[in-house]
Amino acid sequence: MPNLKNKVVLITGASSGFGEDAALLFAKEGCKVVLAARRIDRLQILAAKIQEASGEAIAIQVDITNPADVSSMLKSTLENYGQIDILFNNAGIGRVDWFENHSLDRDIDSLVQVNLTALMQVTRTVLPHMLKRSQGHIINMVSVAGLIAPPLLTSYSASKHGARAFTDALRREVVPFGIKVSGIYPGPAATEFGQHIGKNNAYGSVRKSFNTRMTSEYVARRVLDVARSPRRSLIIPWWFRIVTTFDMLFPVVVDWITYAFSKKNHKLD
Repeated sequence: MPNLKNKVVLITGASSGFGEDAALLFAKEGCKVVLAARRIDRLQILAAKIQEASGEAIAIQVDITNPADVSSMLKSTLENYGQIDILFNNAGIGRVDWFENHSLDRDIDSLVQVNLTALMQVTRTVLPHMLKRSQGHIINMVSVAGLIAPPLLTSYSASKHGARAFTDALRREVVPFGIKVSGIYPGPAATEFGQHIGKNNAYGSVRKSFNTRMTSEYVARRVLDVARSPRRSLIIPWWFRIVTTFDMLFPVVVDWITYAFSKKNHKLD
């Protein structure tokens, strides 16, 4: 299995969840980890934890929706380490509710900006460096919501379908030039992310029925698997491949099921 030792890994959204756990695991593998997020206090604590375990990490405060911050992030990374071997685009936000309740600013504009536009901007900033070296690996944290489109996740799913399309199109552009591109598609997992997407009783009941007990650390370990052995995509847990395949092959049946769900649970004022 390929050795990740001394690889420089840039992780956005590194202050919690998948990003935080992946940073710890990459550091244990001997990688030099660049921690990027808005919450600099949490990044500094994480960097200190890695350094205390004899790992190497730096913390960079960045708002990925701000192009100037993204450019500064690239500059700081290259000044410290001279290269970027792996870009893990992990930052993201979500929203759960019926679409008419979504606010234009946070639940539509900001969500799409963080989950899609900023993802593209970060990649666009880092990509020329990788192309110049004719090597690199871009790993995008997408979601199973980028493969299926359930009710209550309209804005989130739209942004993640865009992220999937971007991931696939980019891979087809840059693979011939030595750049690998992978998409990670996890189902529900126990992370801080779930505490900030809003509450909806109907969604809560569905999530319980699909409760995989999947931990953030498990997802992070699978991210490392993809870093070691690059592949075009990874859906986790494995049985969600059945769900996404069923949705692709029998969309009319899925429509009937979701229509019934929405009619039963969608209470209009």
